[in-house]
Amino acid sequence: MAQYRRGRLAPTPTGFLHVGHARTFAVAASRAGSAGLVLRIEDLDRPRCREEFCEAAIEDLRWLGLAWTEGPDIGGPHASYRQSGRTAWYLEIWRRLEAAGVIYPSPHSRRDVDEAATAPHEPMPEEANAIAGADAHAEPIFPTSLRPAAWDRAAAPGNVAWRFRVPDGRTIEFDDALAGRVRRTAGVDFGDFVVWRRDDLPAYELAVVADDHAMEIAEVVRGEDLLTSTARQLLLYEALGWAAPAFCHVPLVRDAAGRRLAKRTGGLAIRDLRARGFSPTDIL
Repeated sequence: MAQYRRGRLAPTPTGFLHVGHARTFAVAASRAGSAGLVLRIEDLDRPRCREEFCEAAIEDLRWLGLAWTEGPDIGGPHASYRQSGRTAWYLEIWRRLEAAGVIYPSPHSRRDVDEAATAPHEPMPEEANAIAGADAHAEPIFPTSLRPAAWDRAAAPGNVAWRFRVPDGRTIEFDDALAGRVRRTAGVDFGDFVVWRRDDLPAYELAVVADDHAMEIAEVVRGEDLLTSTARQLLLYEALGWAAPAFCHVPLVRDAAGRRLAKRTGGLAIRDLRARGFSPTDIL
């Protein structure tokens, strides 16, 4: 008998969903089964997220035959199923992390990080370069030389980025339903990562951990490009004293040239295929 776990669908409305999304979300719905499924709109990227894409995502998912038990279109026990409406919750989590002393303000730009990480006295590890090419949420390994020796306590994040200080040399391991045993080493595969952005918005890592915990998600199903991101998030779960969910990272759908699909990939959007006469069964 299948072991169902409460799951979630978490589209980002920056474009139309494509067949890669269809497969990932179908896997999530199948694995959640009778345990319940949450639809959460991850719309923190304000310049790129548009309401038309949000409405289209809900329509496309319903057309595919997927159903959820909670979401922005049907309600549920949570105040909001749109991340743009959950800022107060994210601020509470930022305060917990700041009080624990595991995050610090980091005024350095991406250029600062790139230049410091590739300086002759502190080269970027080859392993980090390899992972940076595979992980959609990868960033240059943040050099330890840019960590502040001390900083003032803060009541609010302000207009500066805040980073989580990773335990250098520690290997984070987890068992993935499809990828098997996954290992990532802090300081080698990823460095200190942003949890709060300089535009005073939570970063992806903080927001999804906060919401998956609040919404009692038992298994996170997403693309395999986020395996390294999961290692970062496990450190956040630990720092907050929360039990982490199970994980299932689905292989990416690629085009004929082997490139991973993106929302800008022409002809493979769900609604484009629908207009060409494909059925939900054909797509799935």
